[in-house]
Amino acid sequence: MVVCGLACWRCRWLLPLLLGLAIIMGIIALAGRGWLESESEPYVQQASLWESCTRGEDDLNWNCESLMDYGWGRAAAATYLVGFVILVICFALAVIAFSIEILRFNFVRGIGGLLFVVAAFQIIGLVIYPVKFTEDIPLTGDNMFSWAYGFGWASTVVVIGCAFFFCCLPNWEDEVLGNIKPPCYYSSPERAPYLN
Repeated sequence: MVVCGLACWRCRWLLPLLLGLAIIMGIIALAGRGWLESESEPYVQQASLWESCTRGEDDLNWNCESLMDYGWGRAAAATYLVGFVILVICFALAVIAFSIEILRFNFVRGIGGLLFVVAAFQIIGLVIYPVKFTEDIPLTGDNMFSWAYGFGWASTVVVIGCAFFFCCLPNWEDEVLGNIKPPCYYSSPERAPYLN
């Protein structure tokens, strides 16, 4: 029976796969219009990372205002976007690192360090946005930070987890590369006479 744990060479693709998942969640956060939404009917407000839209209770058309007109809007978008670009670079580096047979473990630790930088940039953007949005944009009705904002945080949490694993992976270099023989368990001679 083959057990696939952290120390399994075939399972080396789990970390790049998780980074790919973080990229997908980051794309949803960047493109989604659900950073802030009205909590209940009438739905009169919604916002993305890039713009804030409102409408009257009887109006069907949204009136949108760009958040790039605000310094904090540009800062939130820039920090989250820079973090996302570095995340894509880390994903490409991870695929390259795990594709070669002779894995460079210092290279892997560097990817982990870059992932901490990604997390820092994304957290800065995710904190600036709600604080300054609620200060500068007049809110109508009951509102909540919604699904796209949640995908931004989910991406950040996955990145932090992957950063720890990438930084700690060199500690298990021999196990990952298969340089250690698996332990052999056997019974005592009294229990297994056929071993004599």
